[in-house]
Amino acid sequence: MEKIYFYEDTPVGKLCIGETNGAITRVTWEHLPKEYVLEETELIRKCKQQLDEFFEGKRKEFDLPLAPTGTVFQKKVWDALTKIPYGETCSYKDIAIAVDNPKGFRAVGMANNKNPIAIIVPCHRVIGSNGKLVGYAGGMDVKTFLLQLEQK
Repeated sequence: MEKIYFYEDTPVGKLCIGETNGAITRVTWEHLPKEYVLEETELIRKCKQQLDEFFEGKRKEFDLPLAPTGTVFQKKVWDALTKIPYGETCSYKDIAIAVDNPKGFRAVGMANNKNPIAIIVPCHRVIGSNGKLVGYAGGMDVKTFLLQLEQK
């Protein structure tokens, strides 16, 4: 199982794109562990192209094989995030209800925090139930930028 990564410069900083077994496993601002090999594969090129189109306002949905690593609950949350429509937001409570854990909004927040595929799995679209922006791994300025980009 070869783990591959490559970088992409974006309006929200340099992103690291990880691929394992023909699926995107990471889109992050962090450097990947040493067991990853630096290589630009066809899938990583496709991911970079789709990210570029997203930032240009030309792409609203991503069409990539995804394989985030996490717990069963985290994967349920991340799957629910992919169903939030472009340009819309929902609360942590909304996601908790969507994953059949109505009182689990704090756990949803923790799963959001561990999302390994930023932007493509749109955790930036989750806000507080009071409508305020709360936490984002890329920083609040990046979250604000992404939400404003999607409102155009």
